[in-house]
Amino acid sequence: MIRTQIQLTETQSKKLREIANQKGISLSELIRQSVDNFLEGEGAHSDKMNRQRAKEIAGQFSGPHDLSINHDQYWE
Repeated sequence: MIRTQIQLTETQSKKLREIANQKGISLSELIRQSVDNFLEGEGAHSDKMNRQRAKEIAGQFSGPHDLSINHDQYWE
């Protein structure tokens, strides 16, 4: 493991320590688990959400029908 130093607000520290105590784990373990959960969710949600957003906005804007194919021609 790599040692990393972070700064938390007093409120963050207090709440995290309370949660760690309730779970019976160290503050470090709670933070590691939280980082893992964030990283797993961020990657999956990011790709999935981006695809969903693209589907939702498809066809909602006007412009040349071949813009995505011939975009270079429209820059000239």
